[in-house]
Amino acid sequence: MIFADRMAAAGKLADALSGYRDKNPLVLAIPRGAVPMAKAIAQRLSGELDVVLVRKLRAPGNPEYAIGSVDESGWVYLTEYAARAGADQAYIDQEVSAQLETIRQRRAHYTPERAPIDPAGRIVIVVDDGLATGSTMIAALHALRNQKTAELICAVPVAPPETLKKLQDKADRIVCLSAPDDFYAVGQFYTDFPQVSDDEVIACLAAV
Repeated sequence: MIFADRMAAAGKLADALSGYRDKNPLVLAIPRGAVPMAKAIAQRLSGELDVVLVRKLRAPGNPEYAIGSVDESGWVYLTEYAARAGADQAYIDQEVSAQLETIRQRRAHYTPERAPIDPAGRIVIVVDDGLATGSTMIAALHALRNQKTAELICAVPVAPPETLKKLQDKADRIVCLSAPDDFYAVGQFYTDFPQVSDDEVIACLAAV
């Protein structure tokens, strides 16, 4: 399945999530690409919008390759291949520190006027524009599970089957529109896949 752009994917996800309409779900985006999508989904479902801040941990010498992730609380998820990628404990500690600083800066930048919306007791839908390794989604779901959500849903347009298997016990429900075997990168499943800027994220959150 090829999506014209993120908004087209968001529309299809909203259709798949229509059972949550008018149940006041909390729709949480993993910045930055998923924020405009999550805003559209929240509007369709009559829910609330916020962000869940997690960051991938970059492999030594290869910043596009994730060896794990960290959530806003400092909890770290490491893949089984982190050591093989050359990440010793000193490197991991340094990378975690750097990504936590980015998370702190983004929280202050994105929602300076308010605290994050409390997910406790809520139906929570975590949205990303696609998953590759799934590292950041795992961290996001872990962070939210610890906050006693009533129901936790992972919603993405596309992900490889092996990544979806990793998530099976991390959420109460996984909604994924396409799980192709020939997966190389999220962007290959979009005709138009531009970067989303911090200014766009701030504008989406300010309009809530």
